[in-house]
Amino acid sequence: MLRSVDAGVLNVAFEEAGSQEGWPVVLLHGFPYDVHSYDAVTPVLVEAGARVIVPWLRGYGPTRFRSAETPRSGEQAALGKDLLDLLDALQLRTAVLAGYDWGGRAACIVA
Repeated sequence: MLRSVDAGVLNVAFEEAGSQEGWPVVLLHGFPYDVHSYDAVTPVLVEAGARVIVPWLRGYGPTRFRSAETPRSGEQAALGKDLLDLLDALQLRTAVLAGYDWGGRAACIVA
């Protein structure tokens, strides 16, 4: 299901699958890909009991900056902050984080 939430400087769009009571998993795509990188693994995780959240990173898909004045940056710190803000906006205190390329860096920073 496509959802979005205001999270820090972004309105983050994300695909979500599984039960709200499932153990949260956040899957983060890399450059130049998008959330569909995880189409094959999402059903496997949902079947195992996960709540799967796959956001479009800044600059991708329907994720948007909330203000035109916000500086655009692909720095690792910015990507990590985006992920922290998303976890806070979704009220997730813990989650399994996985990603590759840009998404892997964000996951490492937050972990």
